[in-house]
Amino acid sequence: MASFSQKTYAQRGEEHAHPLVKALFATMERKQSNLSLAADVSSKAELLALADTVGPYICVLKTHVDVVSDFDADLVKQLQALAAKHDFLIFEDRKFADIGNTVKLQYGGGIYRIADWAHITNCHVIPGEGIIQGLAEVGVPKGRGLLLLAEMSSAGMLATGAYTDKNVEMAIVNDFVIGFIGSRRFTEE
Repeated sequence: MASFSQKTYAQRGEEHAHPLVKALFATMERKQSNLSLAADVSSKAELLALADTVGPYICVLKTHVDVVSDFDADLVKQLQALAAKHDFLIFEDRKFADIGNTVKLQYGGGIYRIADWAHITNCHVIPGEGIIQGLAEVGVPKGRGLLLLAEMSSAGMLATGAYTDKNVEMAIVNDFVIGFIGSRRFTEE
Protein backbone atom coordinates (compact mmCIF):
# COMPACT_ATOMS: atom_id res chain seq x y z
CA MET A 1 0.00 0.00 0.00
CA ALA A 2 1.31 3.44 -0.94
CA SER A 3 2.20 5.85 1.84
CA PHE A 4 0.12 9.00 2.20
CA SER A 5 2.72 11.14 0.43
CA GLN A 6 2.88 8.73 -2.53
CA LYS A 7 -0.85 8.97 -3.24
CA THR A 8 -2.31 11.41 -5.72
CA TYR A 9 -4.35 14.33 -4.44
CA ALA A 10 -7.45 12.61 -5.85
CA GLN A 11 -6.68 9.42 -3.93
CA ARG A 12 -6.15 11.37 -0.71
CA GLY A 13 -9.45 13.18 -1.19
CA GLU A 14 -11.35 9.96 -1.83
CA GLU A 15 -10.11 8.55 1.48
CA HIS A 16 -11.11 11.55 3.60
CA ALA A 17 -14.54 11.82 5.24
CA HIS A 18 -14.74 15.62 5.50
CA PRO A 19 -16.41 17.24 2.43
CA LEU A 20 -14.21 20.34 2.65
CA VAL A 21 -11.04 18.24 2.60
CA LYS A 22 -12.43 16.33 -0.39
CA ALA A 23 -13.02 19.68 -2.13
CA LEU A 24 -9.51 20.90 -1.28
CA PHE A 25 -7.88 17.74 -2.64
CA ALA A 26 -10.06 17.98 -5.76
CA THR A 27 -8.80 21.55 -6.31
CA MET A 28 -5.23 20.38 -5.74
CA GLU A 29 -5.74 17.59 -8.28
CA ARG A 30 -7.21 19.98 -10.88
CA LYS A 31 -4.39 22.49 -10.42
CA GLN A 32 -1.68 19.88 -9.80
CA SER A 33 -0.47 22.05 -6.96
CA ASN A 34 -0.74 22.45 -3.21
CA LEU A 35 0.23 26.12 -3.25
CA SER A 36 -1.23 28.48 -0.69
CA LEU A 37 -0.52 32.16 -0.27
CA ALA A 38 -0.50 34.28 2.87
CA ALA A 39 -2.16 37.54 1.82
CA ASP A 40 -0.78 39.73 4.59
CA VAL A 41 -1.97 43.06 3.19
CA SER A 42 -3.82 45.90 4.86
CA SER A 43 -6.25 47.25 2.28
CA LYS A 44 -9.25 45.93 0.40
CA ALA A 45 -7.76 46.92 -2.96
CA GLU A 46 -4.47 45.11 -2.23
CA LEU A 47 -6.24 41.95 -1.06
CA LEU A 48 -8.58 41.78 -4.05
CA ALA A 49 -5.81 42.55 -6.57
CA LEU A 50 -3.57 39.91 -5.02
CA ALA A 51 -6.36 37.30 -4.94
CA ASP A 52 -7.19 37.97 -8.59
CA THR A 53 -3.54 37.84 -9.69
CA VAL A 54 -2.51 34.67 -7.87
CA GLY A 55 -5.92 32.99 -7.78
CA PRO A 56 -5.39 30.82 -10.86
CA TYR A 57 -2.26 29.32 -9.31
CA ILE A 58 -3.20 28.77 -5.67
CA CYS A 59 -5.39 26.29 -3.82
CA VAL A 60 -5.77 28.32 -0.62
CA LEU A 61 -5.66 32.05 0.08
CA LYS A 62 -4.82 32.80 3.73
CA THR A 63 -6.21 36.09 4.97
CA HIS A 64 -6.02 38.30 8.07
CA VAL A 65 -9.12 40.44 7.64
CA ASP A 66 -8.67 42.12 10.99
CA VAL A 67 -5.71 44.06 9.53
CA VAL A 68 -7.64 45.24 6.46
CA SER A 69 -8.26 48.87 7.38
CA ASP A 70 -11.19 49.33 5.00
CA PHE A 71 -12.90 45.97 5.54
CA ASP A 72 -16.55 45.85 4.53
CA ALA A 73 -19.18 43.37 3.34
CA ASP A 74 -18.31 44.16 -0.28
CA LEU A 75 -14.79 42.84 0.29
CA VAL A 76 -16.24 39.51 1.38
CA LYS A 77 -18.57 39.38 -1.62
CA GLN A 78 -15.74 40.12 -4.06
CA LEU A 79 -13.34 37.71 -2.34
CA GLN A 80 -15.91 34.92 -2.53
CA ALA A 81 -16.45 35.67 -6.23
CA LEU A 82 -12.69 35.48 -6.88
CA ALA A 83 -12.46 32.19 -4.96
CA ALA A 84 -15.21 30.75 -7.16
CA LYS A 85 -13.73 32.20 -10.37
CA HIS A 86 -10.20 30.94 -9.69
CA ASP A 87 -11.07 27.73 -7.78
CA PHE A 88 -9.41 28.32 -4.41
CA LEU A 89 -10.46 28.12 -0.76
CA ILE A 90 -10.27 30.97 1.73
CA PHE A 91 -8.49 30.42 5.04
CA GLU A 92 -8.99 33.16 7.63
CA ASP A 93 -5.98 32.90 9.93
CA ARG A 94 -7.90 34.12 12.99
CA LYS A 95 -6.17 31.96 15.61
CA PHE A 96 -9.15 31.82 17.96
CA ALA A 97 -8.12 31.32 21.58
CA ASP A 98 -11.07 31.86 23.91
CA ILE A 99 -13.79 29.79 25.58
CA GLY A 100 -16.37 28.04 23.41
CA ASN A 101 -19.24 30.51 23.76
CA THR A 102 -17.04 33.52 23.03
CA VAL A 103 -15.44 32.01 19.92
CA LYS A 104 -18.86 30.93 18.71
CA LEU A 105 -19.94 34.59 18.80
CA GLN A 106 -16.69 35.80 17.21
CA TYR A 107 -16.77 33.20 14.43
CA GLY A 108 -20.44 33.51 13.53
CA GLY A 109 -21.04 37.19 14.21
CA GLY A 110 -19.32 40.45 14.89
CA ILE A 111 -18.25 42.67 12.03
CA TYR A 112 -16.32 39.93 10.19
CA ARG A 113 -18.85 37.03 10.26
CA ILE A 114 -15.92 34.73 9.39
CA ALA A 115 -17.95 31.52 9.21
CA ASP A 116 -20.08 33.01 6.43
CA TRP A 117 -17.18 33.26 3.97
CA ALA A 118 -13.99 31.55 5.15
CA HIS A 119 -13.83 27.86 4.30
CA ILE A 120 -11.14 27.27 6.91
CA THR A 121 -10.10 28.92 10.15
CA ASN A 122 -7.83 27.92 13.02
CA CYS A 123 -7.54 27.96 16.79
CA HIS A 124 -5.30 27.37 19.76
CA VAL A 125 -6.52 24.61 22.09
CA ILE A 126 -5.28 26.35 25.25
CA PRO A 127 -8.90 26.82 26.43
CA GLY A 128 -9.57 23.09 26.05
CA GLU A 129 -11.90 21.11 23.84
CA GLY A 130 -14.73 23.61 24.34
CA ILE A 131 -13.14 25.93 21.80
CA ILE A 132 -13.47 23.26 19.11
CA GLN A 133 -17.05 22.56 20.11
CA GLY A 134 -17.98 26.26 20.04
CA LEU A 135 -16.48 26.78 16.60
CA ALA A 136 -18.02 23.55 15.32
CA GLU A 137 -21.52 24.66 16.36
CA VAL A 138 -21.20 27.49 13.86
CA GLY A 139 -18.94 25.94 11.24
CA VAL A 140 -20.28 22.42 10.76
CA PRO A 141 -23.71 23.51 9.43
CA LYS A 142 -21.89 25.75 6.92
CA GLY A 143 -19.50 23.00 5.75
CA ARG A 144 -16.43 24.69 7.21
CA GLY A 145 -13.22 23.17 8.59
CA LEU A 146 -10.82 23.90 11.45
CA LEU A 147 -7.04 23.68 11.72
CA LEU A 148 -5.42 23.34 15.14
CA LEU A 149 -2.28 25.31 15.95
CA ALA A 150 -0.13 22.41 17.07
CA GLU A 151 3.09 24.37 16.53
CA MET A 152 4.04 27.86 15.46
CA SER A 153 7.06 29.16 13.59
CA SER A 154 7.89 31.99 15.99
CA ALA A 155 11.10 31.94 17.99
CA GLY A 156 10.65 30.62 21.53
CA MET A 157 7.19 29.21 20.86
CA LEU A 158 5.69 27.21 23.69
CA ALA A 159 3.52 24.86 21.60
CA THR A 160 5.68 21.75 22.01
CA GLY A 161 5.60 18.31 23.61
CA ALA A 162 2.45 17.56 25.60
CA TYR A 163 0.61 20.56 24.14
CA THR A 164 1.24 19.39 20.59
CA ASP A 165 0.27 15.82 21.55
CA LYS A 166 -3.01 17.11 23.03
CA ASN A 167 -3.79 18.83 19.71
CA VAL A 168 -3.56 15.46 17.98
CA GLU A 169 -5.78 13.79 20.60
CA MET A 170 -8.45 16.49 20.24
CA ALA A 171 -8.36 16.33 16.45
CA ILE A 172 -8.93 12.59 16.38
CA VAL A 173 -12.23 12.90 18.29
CA ASN A 174 -13.54 16.03 16.52
CA ASP A 175 -14.79 15.68 12.95
CA PHE A 176 -14.74 19.47 12.46
CA VAL A 177 -10.92 19.44 12.68
CA ILE A 178 -9.36 18.94 9.25
CA GLY A 179 -5.68 19.29 10.12
CA PHE A 180 -2.89 21.09 11.92
CA ILE A 181 -0.61 24.08 11.65
CA GLY A 182 2.94 22.91 12.30
CA SER A 183 6.32 22.21 10.82
CA ARG A 184 5.94 18.44 10.53
CA ARG A 185 3.42 15.65 10.03
CA PHE A 186 1.61 14.75 13.26
CA THR A 187 -0.34 11.62 12.25
CA GLU A 188 -0.47 9.15 9.41
CA GLU A 189 -4.23 9.75 8.97
